[in-house]
Parts: sequence; structure tokens; C-alpha cells
Amino acid sequence: MALPNALFFVKNAFRELGKPPGEIKLGSLFDGSGTMPLCAAMCGGHPVWASEVEPYPIAVTKTHLPNMKHLGSVTDIKGFLIEPVDIITFGSPCQDLSIAGKRAGLNGAKSGLFWEAIRIIWEMLLATGGKYPRFVIWENVPGALSSNKGKDFEVVLNELLHLREFAGGRADQSILQHGKWGGLRKLRSCCLSNCQCSMVGNPPAPAQSICCLRYS
Repeated sequence: MALPNALFFVKNAFRELGKPPGEIKLGSLFDGSGTMPLCAAMCGGHPVWASEVEPYPIAVTKTHLPNMKHLGSVTDIKGFLIEPVDIITFGSPCQDLSIAGKRAGLNGAKSGLFWEAIRIIWEMLLATGGKYPRFVIWENVPGALSSNKGKDFEVVLNELLHLREFAGGRADQSILQHGKWGGLRKLRSCCLSNCQCSMVGNPPAPAQSICCLRYS
């Protein structure tokens, strides 16, 4: 996700959490080059940990965010053992959801790693009595909307709603228009966020390139 769009979502999460920025902690799964943790730092928060397996992106984030802990593969992380955070962000692999791929969907070997993130979030929620995380942000390609005739996106929404039912809250759906990534990759990304009902409020007026849709 492009930095301005990621910053939009992180700023929104910070505002709705209603805590001093210096007290807000963020964890990032499928971290890439650390866009979400960087946004948290830009907002005055603390990017606590990240999960990434590719050496170069890890080197980038270690340079820019030297105090952030790297946890390795999502398959090795136990949500009840890692430090609880207010916000968990994850851009799970898109290859099986993208219209440029074979569209195996959430059953695919790569996009199916979505379930590892959900497992980690549930483990943290259960270990903290529903207190953490308080905000979840999921980002993916627009193909996620149509994968498996829309059934995969329905699954994603239902998983966020299950988290909401446990911790209380809402799910918002947004489609972001951002710069071209090259190749067959679409110009947009799909982003979902979910937060506790104690933090429900109207999202800020979006930038011109962002279309926000409320899902409730």
C-alpha cells in the first residue's frame, strides 16, 4: 500500500483509539518494507514487532526502525506469547486472490496464510481477555472482492465480524485508488479495518483518491 493511503488508515486508528499517540503500540504481519510501522512512528506511536521472511525488506525496516522486533514467519508466531499491541495490520499474500493469478483464493498455498494472521489475532484476544488488539487493518488487492465469486471476501468479512463479536466493534470497508505498481497488478487495493464499539465514530473525510464505504 502506498504510504499516503497507509497513513490515512493508521491516523484513523490512532484517532479512534482515543489514547495519547505515545501509548499506542502496533504490530505488523506480512510486513514487507514496514510501511504500516513507519506510519505508526510518524504518528508518534510505537511499532513494536513485525513478521516478514524476505531478507531485503527486513534490512530496510531494521535501518529505519531499529528498535522494532522481528518475529520471523507468521507460521511460527504464537499470539499468546508475543507482546500485546493496540493495532495489528496485515497485508496477507495476494497471489491467489489477484486477477493476475490462478485464483485459488483463500484455499491457495499463499493467500491461505490469511488464516495464520486470524489465528494470531484470536490467540492474542483470548490471552488478553479481549483487550488486545483493539484495531485490525487488513489490506489486499481488489481481486479479493471477486475471488471465488465473492465468497472469499465474504469469509474475510465474517472473520472480522467474529472478532468484533468477541471484542465489540465494527468493520469498515474501503477501496483505495493509488499509484500503479507495474505489471498486471491493479491500481487499487482493498482495505478493511475493525475496531471496538467503544471507538465507533465517523471516519475522517477521505482524500480525493479514496472512496470509503461503511460496512456495519
